[in-house]
Formats: sequence, structure tokens, C-alpha cells
Amino acid sequence: MIVIDGSYGEGGGQILRTSVALSVITGKPVKIVNIRANRTNPGLRPQHLHGILALKELSNARVKGARVGSTVLEFVPGEAKPAHIRVPIKTAGSITLVLQALLPAMAFTGGSFEVTGGTDVPWSPPVDYLKHVTLFALEKMGIKASIEIKRRGHYPRGGGLVVGRVGPWEERKPLIALEWEGIERFAGISHATNLPPHVAERQAKAARERLKELYNVPVDIETEVGRSLGPGSGVVVWAETDKLRLGGDALGKRGKPAEVVGREAADELLNQLTTRAAVDKFLGDQLIPFLAFAGGGVKVAEITNHLFTNIWVVERFLGRVFEVEGEVGGPGVVRVVRRVEV
Repeated sequence: MIVIDGSYGEGGGQILRTSVALSVITGKPVKIVNIRANRTNPGLRPQHLHGILALKELSNARVKGARVGSTVLEFVPGEAKPAHIRVPIKTAGSITLVLQALLPAMAFTGGSFEVTGGTDVPWSPPVDYLKHVTLFALEKMGIKASIEIKRRGHYPRGGGLVVGRVGPWEERKPLIALEWEGIERFAGISHATNLPPHVAERQAKAARERLKELYNVPVDIETEVGRSLGPGSGVVVWAETDKLRLGGDALGKRGKPAEVVGREAADELLNQLTTRAAVDKFLGDQLIPFLAFAGGGVKVAEITNHLFTNIWVVERFLGRVFEVEGEVGGPGVVRVVRRVEV
């Protein structure tokens, strides 16, 4: 049984998500100790638990310690088969963080999912980023996955609904994405629920104007107005380059002008573009589990602790796979030195 120290690095939930996904993919049992030990509320939180239970269902696993607050988890996978996985997060727990656990494993089985919870919540990727930036990169690696946002869910009520499917990963294509040479266009989505339509329009206008200050390319930001359990708004923008897509996002909150939200998302994206790296800092760590099996190399706008931690977890299961040039906080290149076959 592989033992993973959940307090390693930044000691967050990502260690848990990657460990259990790799356990399903490799068939190797895993024991994770000191789960989120350095956090103010250590142990499993509800969204971590839901990700574990989804992977348990996908792989017919035996699990010990799967409860909120637990600091030790044992996960013994069975045979993973295609399935339709339902994940009912009854809070605004992040849907995208659950999918970060589910997608790598489901790439090896195929299947579909239906997840309720938070689509656009603090401290996690918005669902539009996952749909338009992450899945775009995964498609370049041969993964056919799609998601559909049926309903938005914001903090604190949640209630969002996302459905999707993943095809079996039949052809694993190496991803080579170092520096972009040109930007074809900017695109994005500005949304508002249970709020006046002008909120989404003002967010989009501010983001559009900020991007046009620095780049003379088309900017196409859609607006979406809807209803959900509670009010909320946000913007995701991305640059379509000759390599991949790089993204930026921002969330609205009470008292924060819509114009500030739009500019914040645009500025986050513009900061990612300054190094000409083909991969933004958020996508970098998300790609690590997939790159191990696809091969290739990417340049990341900023190397984060998350990226190094994800590499550490992957190599606990698979042995040495990666070589990294660069330091935390700066741009860098991640190369696969040994592609893994399973």
C-alpha cells in the first residue's frame, strides 16, 4: 500500500484528489495520513468526501476513514468500469474540485457524471474555466470530454448542476506547448444570477475594454443571465493562442462594482500572457496527472507550489516522470522524461 503524507507541500485537498485518482488508474491501494493537517479545519471537508465517494463508485473500492474531519483515509480500488456517477454536494462545495478527482480516473474508463454544488465559488476554478480552458488542453492530448452547465451555484447556497461525459482515452497524444507566438482572439463568459442583466453586461464591457487596451485582436465575451438558489456573478476570459488557451477569472460579491470584476478577470489573464508561456499557472498543475501518461512538455507562466505538490504525488505512484526548470513564483518548463504506460 502506498502511503502519502497529506501535509506535504501546501498540504491541501489536491494531494487527496490526485492520490485517489491515481489509485483508481493504477489499481494500487493508497493510505493518506495527516490530511490537511496544517489547515485551520484539518481533515476531509464535504467536497473532498464527495470526490472520494465518486471514485469509490467508479472503481468499486473499499474505503476506510471516508467521513468529514477524518485525517486518515485508506482507499483500496477494485475494477474500474464505465459508470454514470452522481455527486450530490448539498452545499456550495466546488463542483470543479470534485471533477479534478474524477476526470483523470474517468479518462481511463469512460463514463458520465452529474454533480450538484458550487459552479463559481472562491478558491477553486470556475466551471467555465474547466469547460473552455482545461478541456481544450485535454482534447489536444486525445481526451474527449464535455460538460454542460445546467444551473449556476454560488456561495453560500450552491445548488448548481453540471453534467458531462468522458470517452475512453484511446490515443494518448504528447502535449508540446512551450511558448505562444500569436493570439487569435479573446473570448469569455460574463454571468449573473438573481441580479439585474446590466451586471453581466457591465462586467463584460469592462473586461473587453481592458483587453483591447493591450491587444488588437477580436474580443468576444458572451453574457448570461439566469436564476439559481442565490445571487452571484462572475467572469471567465481566455486567450485563444496558436498553442492552447490561457485564462483569467473573477467573482462578484456584494459591494464590488461590476466594472471591478471585469477588469480583475482581464488583468489576471493579461498577467499570464506577459511571459509568452503557453500554459497559465492554473492549468499547469491540473495537467500534471495527464501529462504523466501522454508525455510532452509545457511552459507554465508561473510555477506554483500546487504544481510541485502534484508532481510529488504522481511520482510516489509512478516513479520519476518529470523534470522541472524554474523556481516557484516564476515561469518554468515541465518536461516528461519517462512516459508511463498502464
